[in-house]
Amino acid sequence: MSNLPLHPAIVHIPLGLAFVVPLVAIGLAIALWRRRLPRGAFAVLVGLQLVLVAGGGLAMKLGERDEKTAERVVPEKLIEEHEERAELFLGAAGAVLAGMIAVLIVPAGAAAGVAAVVAAGTLAVAGLAVRTGEAGGALVYQHGAAAAYLPAGSGGTAGGLTLPAARRADGDDD
Repeated sequence: MSNLPLHPAIVHIPLGLAFVVPLVAIGLAIALWRRRLPRGAFAVLVGLQLVLVAGGGLAMKLGERDEKTAERVVPEKLIEEHEERAELFLGAAGAVLAGMIAVLIVPAGAAAGVAAVVAAGTLAVAGLAVRTGEAGGALVYQHGAAAAYLPAGSGGTAGGLTLPAARRADGDDD
């Protein structure tokens, strides 16, 4: 089995969906409000959001598994900041999922209003996805987290690319 982390591969599923789901949610909310589609069409959105939440949960588990390795080169406080942002993102995504399910079960007269609130919630989730991704990207590209996975004696390069200087887990740069 490879010692490469799976977190970076899986995390792109929920992050990508966080930007697609608002487009679908807004379109479905407008269609529901105009009575162009039955509210059962929101089941598609529920499915997408379910994949987002499940993918986010899996990415968090994989990130937790890889945390000790990354802490060899990145200060723990930076990893914790990324983790806290991910927890907020996942919690908000779960709350929006509950709202999407509510669109399917509330009285018909309230469904369009709930759908509008859900669409706004998806935009908030997208914003949280950006913040979470920024923190994760900083770990890799600014703080050298990828260096924790390089073979011993590689001299800080992988595939011919020089990686940023890794920082010790205590936060010292020297």
